[in-house]
Amino acid sequence: MLDERVLPAAIPLAAIALDLLLGDPHRFPHPVRGLGFLARGMERLFRPQSDSPRLQRAMGLCCTMLLMLLAGSVAGAAVVFLPLGGVVALYLAYAGLALGQLRREARRVLKFTGEQDGLSRTALRMLVSRDTEHLTLPQVRRTLAETVSENASDGFVAPFFYLALFGPPGLWAYKAASTLDSMWGYKTPHYLHFGWGAARVDDVLNIIPARLTAVAILLVAWARGLLGGYSPARLRRAWRYTVRDARKTPSPNAGWPMAAAAWGLGAGMGGPARYHGQEVHKPWLGPPEGDSLDPRQWTQPRCETLVEVCTAACLAAALALHLFVLGLLWLDISWLGYFTG
Repeated sequence: MLDERVLPAAIPLAAIALDLLLGDPHRFPHPVRGLGFLARGMERLFRPQSDSPRLQRAMGLCCTMLLMLLAGSVAGAAVVFLPLGGVVALYLAYAGLALGQLRREARRVLKFTGEQDGLSRTALRMLVSRDTEHLTLPQVRRTLAETVSENASDGFVAPFFYLALFGPPGLWAYKAASTLDSMWGYKTPHYLHFGWGAARVDDVLNIIPARLTAVAILLVAWARGLLGGYSPARLRRAWRYTVRDARKTPSPNAGWPMAAAAWGLGAGMGGPARYHGQEVHKPWLGPPEGDSLDPRQWTQPRCETLVEVCTAACLAAALALHLFVLGLLWLDISWLGYFTG
């Protein structure tokens, strides 16, 4: 009984500490690489030869559900049947979080924005899927702000949400869907239909985490006085604008943390961007766009503040989720005992 209560409470917090301290475990086998390998194999085996949109969507959705089931089952079996199940659970929890690595990569980009355009664009390419070779420094900073705020949800709050509620099986089932969405979720002719299922499943799984991240970002920005003061009315106004702008994006979730960051930090996001050689016009989020000298632009100090705000927001959201889980454990809901081994 002690393990069933102590380990589920301790492991998520220890995983956060390891993630912030170490970042991605480059010297160890990362489960995401295994998911990518399996995804490529599943596509070769199960992708229909027929161009039928209905068949392509059906098979893509089946592959998504199959990989989620496999990832969750393997994670659960590893915790239960391998020796030192608590240690295995800690590693799986730590490997599924990406806040530490996001902070490192963002700071690396910001370091280079003060030195050379080329280095900053190269560093940014590690974080984004868009084309970066022609971006100016203001565009580099704006793109960085977009990806940091969006990945605060996708890379940390969402996986921690499923870790806190369902243990490593829930986290890695989520990571399977997220990995497939990042591989297949593009609206290109090749993946338009086959990747539809992965994109839709990822959308559903991120509904709550994305909105939780937006709330946390605005609360942290308000607590730091970044909304122009500490008046609750300013916080409510920022939330109304966030809700309005979040609905502009094609994704039902991506706009929430980005709009919250835009209004929380007072600088806009969006505009033209190039993906795989094609220009896409993204909706504008946040204060209206001004010229290059406009104080609403993403300056170096504002980007540095954003990284810290998003970090604090992630940790605040994780703390809220953790306290919720502790409440479940206090009520003796023992189905969270995946950590016990």
